Parts: sequence; C-alpha cells; structure tokens
Amino acid sequence: MSRGLSAIAFAILASAASLAAAEGPPSSRFSFQGYATLGFVHSSEDRADFLGSLLLKNGAGHTRDWSLEVDSRVGGQATATISSKLSAVVQLVAEQRADGSFAPHIEWANLKYQLTPDASVRIGRIVVPSFLVSDFRKVGYANVWIRPPTEVYALVPVTTNDGLDASYRLQAGGFTHTFQGIFGQSSTKLPDGGTARARNAWGLTASSERGALSARLAYVQTDLFIDSYNTLFDAFRQFGSEGIAIAERFDADGSLFQFYGVGAQYDPGDWFVMAEGGRIRSHAAVGDRTAWYVSAGHRFGKLTPYLTYATVDADMALSDPGLTVAAYPPELAGVAGALNAALNGILAGTPVQNTVSLGARWDFRKNLDLKLQLDHSRLGAGSAGSLGNVQSGFRSGGSYDLVSIAVDIVF
Repeated sequence: MSRGLSAIAFAILASAASLAAAEGPPSSRFSFQGYATLGFVHSSEDRADFLGSLLLKNGAGHTRDWSLEVDSRVGGQATATISSKLSAVVQLVAEQRADGSFAPHIEWANLKYQLTPDASVRIGRIVVPSFLVSDFRKVGYANVWIRPPTEVYALVPVTTNDGLDASYRLQAGGFTHTFQGIFGQSSTKLPDGGTARARNAWGLTASSERGALSARLAYVQTDLFIDSYNTLFDAFRQFGSEGIAIAERFDADGSLFQFYGVGAQYDPGDWFVMAEGGRIRSHAAVGDRTAWYVSAGHRFGKLTPYLTYATVDADMALSDPGLTVAAYPPELAGVAGALNAALNGILAGTPVQNTVSLGARWDFRKNLDLKLQLDHSRLGAGSAGSLGNVQSGFRSGGSYDLVSIAVDIVF
C-alpha cells in the first residue's frame, strides 16, 4: 500500500479513536469486524489460468492444478463512532495482488458525516457502488456464491474510489429510495507491471427497496489511462496517419470509460432470485462489452443449493487489420506485423463466454459456511473468455470446467 494512504488511514483511526474515547466508553465507540475465505479452485484448462479477475497474476489451470490464490482472502474493518454525526472506518484486506503477492492493502479509509437522518457525505477511500453486492463483494460469507458471476463483475474490476460521495434516502410510494453520487480517482496495478489510472471519475446510483424486493441502477464514467498501452501505440504513431488513426482508436490515454448497470433481487427468506446486467464502453482496446446473469436458489434449513447462468459478449471485433504491412518497405514491414500482433493479442483478451454454475452453501456452524460450486464455461470464437496467462497451444472457442470449494467465516 502507498505510504501516503497508509499515513492517512492511520491518522483517521488515531484521531477517531481519540475523539471517541473522549466522548464515551470505548466499547460503544470503537468496533472491529473481520472476514476470511479459504478457497480452492481447479480448472480443466491447462494452457491458461482461471483468474476470477483481470487484476490477478496467477490462478488455476496452467500455473497450478488447484489454486488457493483466486478466492482466498482475509479482511478486517475498524469503525470508530466519534459522535452522533461523525464516524470513521478503515478496512484492510490481504488477497492476491497484481504482482502475485498477498501484501495487505487498504480497501476502505473514510470519514462519514451524517448531515440529517437521511443524508450523509463521506470522504476518503470508498467502495465504487457499481453492483448489487459492491459493498460486500469480497465478503464470502455475505454471498451465496463462492464468487460473484465473473462475466458481470469483471466489467468493473476496480472496487474503490479515492474521493467523496453523498447519499440521500427518501421514502415514497411504499419504497425506500436511496440516491448516491461519487467523485474521485483511483490507481490500480496491473499484472503486466503497468498501472490503470481513473481520473475525474464520477457516478450516480439509485436503489429502491420494499420488503423482500430491491432494485438498483448505476452509471459510472471516468477518464482512463493505461500506461502499458502507451509504448505500443506510440510505436503505431510512428507509421504516419494510418498508425495515428489506430492509436487514437485504441489507446487508453485519457479515453472515456463508461459503465451502465441494472440489477434486482427478490428474497422472501426461503428462496431467492436475482439478476444483474451491465455494459461498458471504453473507447479503447479495453473493449466494449455487455454482460448479464440470473441466479436463483432455495434454502432448506442450513443448506442452500443455487443455479446461475451468466454471459458476456463483446460489442466490438476481437481483431483488427492494423497497419497495411504490404505498404511498407521490408525493414518496416516486420515491425508493422509485430505491432499488429500485439494489438490483436489485446483485443483477443476481451472476454466472450457463457457459464452455467451449480452450487450449494452449507451453514454448518454459526458464522461459518462451506460451499461447493461447479462451473461449465463455453468460450466465444477468438476469445479466451475469463482466462489469463494464455499459453502456446491454447484453443479459443472451446470450453472449460471449474470445481471450487470454499470455507467462509466472519468474526
């Protein structure tokens, strides 16, 4: 984690704890909660890795037959109630990072001020509210699945925003409506050693709840910078107007990234059904995608079997002609061909797949569960789907199976 953010997080907690202790008994002013998942996953595809997120380095399949690195994590959250209106929260998470390490990082670190019983503002590191389970997508015990459907949740793999948000709650028509706006920025390390930076990010969400029914709409946009793209597309620009046009189309150097999301859930207790859909427009080689899933299950006492179908499709071609190699002299034709191959390697990484998941959750003890999940995924033509670390000999357009086992705990 960065030293600057670490110092800010420590200052938030230290000052909050000091003020809380001065105002009341520590037991009522300061609290701590934790969660952890120990997860194993096996993939039938041995020429690529199932990663679960584009931000992970290693996974199951090629790197390891059974991987502990995809789903395992441990997190802790400290909350300080400074007054009836002011509170602070810091959450640390240890999970696989882009460099393959499990070094802890700060997931949340913010101050919240309750303006009125229905209105609040927060400043600091805050969750990006893109999805139904954004607030607890990493808390395995809070979700029925081992992991949220990758097809949809990989649309926005970045989970935090450094900035501020404001929310307002309204009772109308028998529903509780909550409106939220965010503004800020983020920096995320990538497995290739580069960094993805979001600047001038802002978003709006609207959610409604009534009894067992809840629904959500979301929109997020940002100026996206991916520095590892710059070297490639700067090389394209050296080929004159043709190369400049390609670079302008695919480079992520301040290009606009937009996300549109919708979701709903009905959970009366004995059973549940939920669905989400999302679309991203990246105006870059990141790709334009549309994804959705539907999931349902039934609770038989402590046992909850569930079934999920998820799909993601590319709203763009997975290849591009690139530079006209034949138009260049021999000493440049080889370079042009290599640049075209690099570009098409990025485009082929755009996920296209559908997955059927069958699983079960067993709450065998208080605050503990055991889960088993089976996934069968079919890849789109020319796509590696949600797989990474693709090796020589990998065949796109096929299918693969996952077997996942996890134990979740909250404390």
